[in-house]
Amino acid sequence: MMKSQRQEILNDNLRVLLFKFSLPAMTGMVISALYNFIDTIFVGNGVGSIAIAALTIVFPIQIIMLAIGLMIGVGAASVISRGLGKGDEKLAAKAGGNAFIINVVINALLIVIAFIFLDDILKFFGASAAVLPYARDYLSVILFGFIFFSFSLAANHIIRAEGKPRAAIYPMVIGAVLNIILDPIFIFGLKMGVRGVALATIISQFVSICYIVLYFYFGKSIFKPNAGMFKLNWNIIKNILTVGFPSFLMAIIDSVIFLVFNRAILYYGNDTYIAIAGIIIRIVDLVAMPIIGISYGFSTIASFNYGAKLYARVKKVLGEAIIWTTCIASAGFIAMMFFPKYLLRIFTDNTQVINNGILPMRIIVVFLPILGFLIVGGTLFQAIGKPVPALIINFSRQVIFLIPAIFILPIFFGLNGVFLSWPISDFLSFVVTIVFVLGELKVINRTVEEYGIES
Repeated sequence: MMKSQRQEILNDNLRVLLFKFSLPAMTGMVISALYNFIDTIFVGNGVGSIAIAALTIVFPIQIIMLAIGLMIGVGAASVISRGLGKGDEKLAAKAGGNAFIINVVINALLIVIAFIFLDDILKFFGASAAVLPYARDYLSVILFGFIFFSFSLAANHIIRAEGKPRAAIYPMVIGAVLNIILDPIFIFGLKMGVRGVALATIISQFVSICYIVLYFYFGKSIFKPNAGMFKLNWNIIKNILTVGFPSFLMAIIDSVIFLVFNRAILYYGNDTYIAIAGIIIRIVDLVAMPIIGISYGFSTIASFNYGAKLYARVKKVLGEAIIWTTCIASAGFIAMMFFPKYLLRIFTDNTQVINNGILPMRIIVVFLPILGFLIVGGTLFQAIGKPVPALIINFSRQVIFLIPAIFILPIFFGLNGVFLSWPISDFLSFVVTIVFVLGELKVINRTVEEYGIES
């Protein structure tokens, strides 16, 4: 990072800085969420709620496949950043080339396995006899695009590692806009159903990949593809996979959570409630993405100022980030709590889904306003180099509280207990996060008092 930018982070107005550093990540995250959001709208209105249930069943499978791209992207970005930091552009280029090779190989292997056991996999993830044909139609097409999705995700991290976050947004915008155009053509015009949705997504991602390739060849990228950078280097590959594995693991945990959640809904309810859950997840994701984007911007600012011992700025930007994210989460809460019927109607005209979906939506968003604090609180500890509290906060919400709640609460509350597991988990994690954040602020204040460091 240039000296001028470092001085900017350490001295400029924190509110302006937070907006500047959050905007690219927010834009990218929202665009990413729009893919599934828009697909679900067109599927629900063009095919029916049973197709929404199919997409909901396939969703955790998609997470597993995309986890590969995340692992490779995060790992490669780390190797590339370190290489550039040392002035070793050859190492950085080789990391990019090796990331491409292992991405293709791993995804190709998984795609072949998925095709062989397609129906068995879908049944394991909760596809009923009624949903299975739709889930099969969608997954059998979308599988061909997983290499594109994974490559796009990995390339996005690589471009960011070059220090060009805005350049990483352009292919995402291109893909999202094209997807919006193609969805109605394939669904309503060509009557292709869920296959059309999958095909539209693949074509959109392929065009995004074309843009990325052109960027690497003719843009301002430090990578100018050549045969040498694609020569396998096992040390680099090991480094990429080792560094990226924690991100892969977190994505796999997300997949397991959705698997358990879907199967619990199917056990206590039916396909209608699977569709309802799918709609709610898409809306909550759209609320969460800008919050995560703000947490990325906050992380950069907090880490620099913490390293410079400017603790007052760390506390101030923490407060700003919590206020911003709480406002976004509260807006989502108001919309979903008070206007659930209108939101459900965006996705489907099925009266059974609309009428039965109102209560589950209200249950899930009971504690949505605290989502911002949960995410920013966990990010704080990553930013200041304390991974253990960050890990405890993340695992408490995703594993320690949520999965047991999905199993226990339905015993007492039936199907509503499955949906109740989300807000209960969020509240308990909120308590854990408060304890850690307040404890850290006390440590910071004590450090200031004892050593007379700027507060």
